[in-house]
Amino acid sequence: MVKLTKIYTRTGDKGTTGLVDGSRRSKADARMIAIGEVDEANSAIGVALLSVEGPMAAQLTHIQNDLFDLGADLATPGEIEGALRILPEQVARLEGQIDAMNAALSPLTSFILPGGGAAAAHLHLARAIARRAERAAVALGERDAVNPAALAYLNRLSDWLFVAARVMNQCGASDVLWVPGGARTGR
Repeated sequence: MVKLTKIYTRTGDKGTTGLVDGSRRSKADARMIAIGEVDEANSAIGVALLSVEGPMAAQLTHIQNDLFDLGADLATPGEIEGALRILPEQVARLEGQIDAMNAALSPLTSFILPGGGAAAAHLHLARAIARRAERAAVALGERDAVNPAALAYLNRLSDWLFVAARVMNQCGASDVLWVPGGARTGR
């Protein structure tokens, strides 16, 4: 269990931060950027939770806990016995939830714009931030080892958030459809 009695340590005042293995990295390091992007996605989900209730709220809270696990995974470079890692089962859980939500939706006939209702808009924003977190984790993976399940989780999370946004838009009835070129003058 984590116990924090003092919030500031001053150990990061020179632009470095500590990882689980005890090493220190620049706060601008690709690993730290990926961790920060995951944290931002988690925060956006927290905002979305203000507009969501019931089973979806419980699922989002579970996802927030998974994202803390994912942050710990990214903060643990190399192989450390007993390290907290994202597992394929966590990815499979998201897939099952996506399939269950998607079953109630009509097929898409157009791309949709991020919006509709407030809850859907918050979920779309969280989705876009999750995609950025995924890009940061992929960039890290091009330089250093990253758990493949962590990458898959981030990829599936953005899909989950997209489908959840459609559910919150009255099962797609309030989706705002993209009209290619529709914003041009004279159309």
